[in-house]
Amino acid sequence: MTIKKIKELKNSFKKLSIDGYVIPKNDEFFSEHSREDRLKLISNFTGSAGYAIILKKRNYLFVDGRYTIQAQKESGKNFKVVKLEKIINCKLFKNKVLGIDPKIFTSDQIKKFFIKHNKIKAISNKVISKIFNARSYSSKPFFSLSDSIAGENYEKKINKVVSWLKKIKSNYIFVSAPENIAWLLNIRGYDNPNSPIPNCRLIINDKKKIFLISKKTTAKKLIFEGKLINNQVIEPSNFEKFLNRLKYGKIVIDKKSCSLFYEKIIKKKFNIDKKEDPIYYLKSIKNHIEIDGMINSHLLDGVALTKFLYWIKKINKKKITEFQAQKKLESFRKLNKNYLYPSFDTIAGAGGNGAIVHYRANKKNSKIINKNDIFLCDSGGQYKYGTTDVTRTICFKKPNKNIRDVFTRVLKGHIAVARSNLNIHNNGRLIDIRARKYLKEYNLNYDHGTGHGVGFFLNVHEGPQAISKFNSIKFCEGMILSNEPGYYKKDKFGIRIENLLFVSKDKKKLFFKNLTLAPIEKDLINYDLLNESEKDYLFRYHLDVYSKLSKFLDNREKKWLMSFI
Repeated sequence: MTIKKIKELKNSFKKLSIDGYVIPKNDEFFSEHSREDRLKLISNFTGSAGYAIILKKRNYLFVDGRYTIQAQKESGKNFKVVKLEKIINCKLFKNKVLGIDPKIFTSDQIKKFFIKHNKIKAISNKVISKIFNARSYSSKPFFSLSDSIAGENYEKKINKVVSWLKKIKSNYIFVSAPENIAWLLNIRGYDNPNSPIPNCRLIINDKKKIFLISKKTTAKKLIFEGKLINNQVIEPSNFEKFLNRLKYGKIVIDKKSCSLFYEKIIKKKFNIDKKEDPIYYLKSIKNHIEIDGMINSHLLDGVALTKFLYWIKKINKKKITEFQAQKKLESFRKLNKNYLYPSFDTIAGAGGNGAIVHYRANKKNSKIINKNDIFLCDSGGQYKYGTTDVTRTICFKKPNKNIRDVFTRVLKGHIAVARSNLNIHNNGRLIDIRARKYLKEYNLNYDHGTGHGVGFFLNVHEGPQAISKFNSIKFCEGMILSNEPGYYKKDKFGIRIENLLFVSKDKKKLFFKNLTLAPIEKDLINYDLLNESEKDYLFRYHLDVYSKLSKFLDNREKKWLMSFI
């Protein structure tokens, strides 16, 4: 299928007067997870980020450090795999005319990657659509979250955005990221496979009036205290006509998610101010109701994961595959009525598959988990009032000292992050150094960030905050992040320990508090490498896990969990 699609695409180059074509991972809503995955279709690559560039005689796949092994396995036969950072003004396709779909690229992407050495040709062509089997998915109506779940009325949120508009002296903002609209209006939807995203766009003016750009069939059942009347829902096909009815002025567009297609239409009518949508930042700071919802979600999730860990280590006597293991974990989550679906496709990698950072097992191609394997399981859930993401690495018999030493160094980094003084180490760049310290002492490292922001019943990955060597966003009370240092030895094993944390405050002091409740594999720890304060942290963490989860466990599970204290 992949080779056939590549040939079809190359055969269209002459007719389209281009030398190559660029395919990103994202869809036209720039979603992390979407039902339309052109990159997978053309390359067979299943990772969450990347670009394929198809030329007449060569194909390139650009991916970041999380995916280099995976990309080589999935796509290496037909593509030269290149590190993502090398795409910036890349000379591999110098002086080529590259075709792009203007609906799935921003002008900033084009400027950053291609303008210096290439010409870009925007193509909205039925030939391309046919190659990628562009389909329209029937969408269910959006639904509203009550204030008792969202914690803040949508009108108050709109007031914050309008105050920002007035401060920067703009008349409108075009909100093009659906997850930002979801947060702003307290709505959710069914348009993504792993996130409750309502695919839509929004215009807000400086008089607090909103216009939702969406099919009326999906927006008709929204409840905004009767205030969203029919003429405030604009069909996407009528967008340009609608803009022409608005009063001229200055409009903010989001540089991260406003496509070339929409930028071109808006530019005809308005003076554009290109910025980062302020809702990303507003959304990152959870109110106390959202934090309470996340705490409760992690309690439910911790019960399911702990039951699974006990089952796979102590109860299961059969030889099972990675795929069967992830299905078993899913079955434990489904026991709770507030669980909806996974927050991302589970990563369940045994042995060498664990070294593939974002490995995905499937029913047809799944390794049997052996007793000698180190098993890495990264999973999460969407609950009615929260989003979870947790990784545990486990063993089935005591491994050699080298593996235990590496695991313990990852654990030391994990503990260092959790115990950070946020009044001193107040951004992700500074904390990322702490996470890697104990691995780097032995010239070991990992190719991914240490942590990402997490949404409230939204995307499992959200910014702008993160724990990485490149992120300097200052931490604020209410932000949620993952804490997930790791180490990966190609074809041998993968290690990662991930908890979610939130930023709490007491007497002007900021600190992390754990959300995730699940035991950390004691059989992989070399306790001789832990100092007394690290041992104390581990004891207190497991005591907290036991005190909160034990009443939901049976006697055998309780006894096993007690052994971690």
